[in-house]
Amino acid sequence: MLRRLSRFTLTAIVILAAQPQLANAETRPPKPGPDYVWKCVGSRHFCGWVLKSYVQKPGKVAPGRKPTKKPVQIAKPVCHLPGGALQACTSVLGNWSNSQQCYLRRESPQPPFSDPRWQGHTDGSIWACLREQGYDEGKHIVTKWVWLPGKPDTVVVDPLTLVYEAIASMKLAPPLVETAPNATQIGLVNMPVWLWVNKSESTWGPIVRSASVPGLAVTATARVKAVDWSMGDGSTVRCEGPGTPYDESMGVKASPTCGHQYTKTSRELPSCKYPVTATAQWDITWQSTLSDTGQIAMTEQATTQLRIGEAVPVLVDPDGGDAVAPTKPGC
Repeated sequence: MLRRLSRFTLTAIVILAAQPQLANAETRPPKPGPDYVWKCVGSRHFCGWVLKSYVQKPGKVAPGRKPTKKPVQIAKPVCHLPGGALQACTSVLGNWSNSQQCYLRRESPQPPFSDPRWQGHTDGSIWACLREQGYDEGKHIVTKWVWLPGKPDTVVVDPLTLVYEAIASMKLAPPLVETAPNATQIGLVNMPVWLWVNKSESTWGPIVRSASVPGLAVTATARVKAVDWSMGDGSTVRCEGPGTPYDESMGVKASPTCGHQYTKTSRELPSCKYPVTATAQWDITWQSTLSDTGQIAMTEQATTQLRIGEAVPVLVDPDGGDAVAPTKPGC
């Protein structure tokens, strides 16, 4: 008998053992609860109330009425004019923004930060806000520019909008410039100047970021491919790599990877120094979950100054007087 009852849990065994030989509905004990069913073991010699969960087979669902699922209502994108009239959400002008009431298109390349359109900001992006006005022969496009700190509120999001959102999250920074001689020292005409940048994720890469909306995601990868050094004397040095850091043990020799030589002193310049600008050329590639791909070029700049002098001969008095260096106007 114990072997026959082994497939029931202890709870079921207690209930059955308490009421042996119960085979008729008239002699059933009170039902313990709504989750119990009447169950007999073997040839109905042992019957009792057993929990439904102990009777149902694994993987089976108890018979019953399936819950009715309500259809999910998906809101369609709605683009409208101030009066409520519907407007196309996309056009050749860009994607419609209900808040700006125009089609937005990101300016490429972005204007320099000195441009008044930035309104003093140094983050975000400048967008062209375009809207068609007039009728028939008088139709024309009105354009204004707006600064936005992040992704625009266009109803339709295209991959490129997400790309710029991913780029914004990278927080690309200006290059960390180094020179030898440095800004506190004085270099010499026709002597080598070493140029290099210190690498970090935000100043050199590679750096990977993603952005997404339901149904669409993009991943962008950015890295610096070259640094253009504007040396202030009219020449530009393009270095494909970060350059080689200078060490005193290297002596007086040219940089093997990135350097320059000045042929004139900086004496005539207002600050007596050459203004040097290093422009990092960022190469950004991206791909979307819809198999779209693309490439974007961006730049980050940093500046420094270099003072360049010349070796000064010393005049020696043959009669034993003090040595005198010739004087020249300037720095």
